[in-house]
Amino acid sequence: MFKSITVVPQGKAAVLVLGYFKGQGLDARATKKDVGGVMASALKRSEATGDVGSVVEAFPAGGFERVFLVGLGEMGKLEAGSFRSIAAAIGRKLVAVKAVSVQVDLASGMTACKLNAKACGKAFGEGLGLLGWACDQFKGSATKPEDKERRALAVSVEGSGFQGGLEQGLSLAASTNLTRTLSQSPPNVATTSFMAEQAKRVAKECGLSIKIWEGDALEKERFIGLINVGKASENKPCMIRLEYNPFGKEIPSGKKGQPIVLVGKTMTYDTGGLSLKINNGMVGMKRDKDGGCAVLGAMHAIATVIKPKKRVVALMAVAENSISDEAYRPDDVITYRNGVTVEVTNTDAEGRLVLADALCWACEKESPSCIVDLATLTGGVVVALGSTFCGMFCEDDELRARIEDAAKASGERVWRLPMHQEYRDMMKSPVADIVNSNANRKASPIQGAAFLSYFVSDGVPWCHLDIAGVHVSESNKGMFIDGPTGWGVRLLAEFVNS
Repeated sequence: MFKSITVVPQGKAAVLVLGYFKGQGLDARATKKDVGGVMASALKRSEATGDVGSVVEAFPAGGFERVFLVGLGEMGKLEAGSFRSIAAAIGRKLVAVKAVSVQVDLASGMTACKLNAKACGKAFGEGLGLLGWACDQFKGSATKPEDKERRALAVSVEGSGFQGGLEQGLSLAASTNLTRTLSQSPPNVATTSFMAEQAKRVAKECGLSIKIWEGDALEKERFIGLINVGKASENKPCMIRLEYNPFGKEIPSGKKGQPIVLVGKTMTYDTGGLSLKINNGMVGMKRDKDGGCAVLGAMHAIATVIKPKKRVVALMAVAENSISDEAYRPDDVITYRNGVTVEVTNTDAEGRLVLADALCWACEKESPSCIVDLATLTGGVVVALGSTFCGMFCEDDELRARIEDAAKASGERVWRLPMHQEYRDMMKSPVADIVNSNANRKASPIQGAAFLSYFVSDGVPWCHLDIAGVHVSESNKGMFIDGPTGWGVRLLAEFVNS
């Protein structure tokens, strides 16, 4: 919605933003700025409900062109996370009135509720930055120029704490918007080689090391899932490894040197393979890469915003699931580098096959302190949780608590789903060790996690996040328009920061 958003020193701005609590009038700070009583009069209008994110306008005689009075909800219920939706509401109003500058003063509300100004500013920056995303590069000559028009927005704020948080939040939003743009890119553009080039670009910009396995290198390292899933496509599969290393060449020994490993399913397109998707089930499968896109965006945020004193490794398993006489088949049996054999029963359950390669590699080669994977893995998790929560599978108490804390801080919600030996037993094969999909539809989202568990070594803390329900928004409201959300970037950044 915005061409750009920059934080500027306080000066002349077109719009002033002040807050007020539900059922209350202007506070003392705002009253001093209410020349002629126009703000107090505005709060008497019916639309001045005080609900979080509600906005009522006032037009003072001098100074600012207009004032936005934004509802903060009930005084005792305002939280730092509320500032995301507050920022989104203000941002939409700024777009509607074509404003190019705004001064935000919400200090009184934060003080009244004893909120951390930096945390509030960070949430505000995230909300405004996420709302500001636009992906117009695929619009052509049939789109009116005015429909592509975006304005640069200058933002000034009260207080250094809020400003510092605002700048950090805008930067996190920029990393998330990178993920959203990759998600939005169509499959004839965002091929497997395109994703590799984007990873190289991010690595160069952010000072990350990168290694890519493709062709014979995949055979050498026995990335059998990628080889089989990707062999039917002219766009050949690859495994991408990115590393953030604050220690240089001298990596500390022991636990201090063990990296956090982030794994992302990066299916650039999924036809279902020979188990072909039917009717309109294929539409939108360009977003089957969103787990890997989120991991790439998270590495961008980690290197440019978080900068932890901890190694972080990202593995992106990249392939296109297509159809040809080279395609892998139901009834095939494949053997992974950890020795586990898999009977393929459904070629449309391909994401878990490529993730298995990355999980095997992470456990065997990276000596991880923990592994977190993101994947648009199952339709079943959408049935179970809708688009409200991501499905989380994690049996390690400490890791799970850290993920839940990061979810609360980022506003990207997770809900724990069970993992039990009975679910793992559901995946047993009469021919091989396990099947990649059980025809029994019971516990379908758990089946995917149960399959992946066979490729994680005992004693390695592991969390699987099934983002199939949350990686895209189907409506134009709040921080998001209809389209990709970049879910997971901010959660992973918070997790690493913890």
